[in-house]
Amino acid sequence: MPTLGDKPKPRARPRPRPASDVDLPDEEYESASECELSEKCSIPISAEIFDSVCGQKAVNSIDLRFRGLRDEREFVQKKTFTKWVNSHLVRVSCKVQDLYMDMRDGKMLLRLLAVLSGERLPKPTPGKMRIHCLENVEKGLQFLRKQHVHLENLGSHDIVDGNSRLTLGLIWTIILRFQIQDITFEDADNHETRSAKEALLLWCQMKTAGYPNVNVKNFSTSWRDGLAFNALIHKHRPDLVDYDNLQKSNALYNLQSAFDTAENQLDLAKFLDAEDVNVDQPDEKSIITYVVTYYHYFNKLKQDNIQGKRIGKVINELMENDKMINRYETLSSDLLEWIHSKIELLNDRHFENSLVGVQKQLTEFNDYRTEEKPPKFDEKGELEVLLFTLQSAMRANNQRAFVPREGKLIADINRPNGLNILANTHFLPDH
Repeated sequence: MPTLGDKPKPRARPRPRPASDVDLPDEEYESASECELSEKCSIPISAEIFDSVCGQKAVNSIDLRFRGLRDEREFVQKKTFTKWVNSHLVRVSCKVQDLYMDMRDGKMLLRLLAVLSGERLPKPTPGKMRIHCLENVEKGLQFLRKQHVHLENLGSHDIVDGNSRLTLGLIWTIILRFQIQDITFEDADNHETRSAKEALLLWCQMKTAGYPNVNVKNFSTSWRDGLAFNALIHKHRPDLVDYDNLQKSNALYNLQSAFDTAENQLDLAKFLDAEDVNVDQPDEKSIITYVVTYYHYFNKLKQDNIQGKRIGKVINELMENDKMINRYETLSSDLLEWIHSKIELLNDRHFENSLVGVQKQLTEFNDYRTEEKPPKFDEKGELEVLLFTLQSAMRANNQRAFVPREGKLIADINRPNGLNILANTHFLPDH
């Protein structure tokens, strides 16, 4: 109840009511929004009022949705990049907990760049003041610039201040430089060299070609059902994945199975969770960061297999050379022993006095000439070929050529007595 001193409040002017086919009570009309009136009244409100009220609501709704997607993507990127950073820092017994906070002093940045590049970077400036942090981050940025890395609109103060967007941008730039940049593929048709991202995508397409329900067109939606990850593993290690029993509709299982297999069997860090990928628009940078670990692992596995085959080939050649050496030693020893025995036998000038005895000796001599000596003559030729082959093979492998021991040289076999024994010349009794 108003008192004497109170001034009466001015009465609100009622909203002017346009002519309408729909009769609304005064209270409902006054409380209704412009958009509601537009729906309830047959005569629409002005376009300016509608755009200013309903249009603004639509813009706000879209803006909120956009911000939500951006925040979700940033969250996934932060988690993925943190795990990627730690997968390299573990080599120097370091680990980051919060990517934005732990990069601010520049020390972790310098350690990460040293591990990735294998080079010696400047020592971080001791101290925790802002000027020390700025100096350390700048050292890392200067190193990247020397590596011809373009750092657009990025300064040391952005990292020291913990700017989330620019910190993620810096880590992504480092990933591109040290993990993706060296991936190349030259198109044989037009001799054009693909970009690193295109080359990685083409590698994925080639490795997953022919797998049911797998069509890798990008680094986002093509990986959502998890089949592409399983196909990559199955292509190189079919013993690890039962691909035929995977269902496209069971995306979470497919993703979790692939990630667990890669982590437990291939020792690849799990940068992503199944829930990060099983969304409408998976984050491209996060998937590239994870997929590139598959590329490097399987490419190294291929190189190791090639290197293993080369080593195996060299070992086989060494073993074959050892076999040839042993065979030469055996053949030369047996042949020289036979030659020495025949020289001793043929130098024996004792002949039988009887006709039967002399005929027996002649028969034995003829058997020696026609049956015993020809195979030995062939063995001498085999020894010469064997020695030539052995020495040629060892020279081809940059090994010291094999030289038979003294007394087992080809020259020892070709000495006058030995050569006479193997040739057609034979010892005849003196008359």
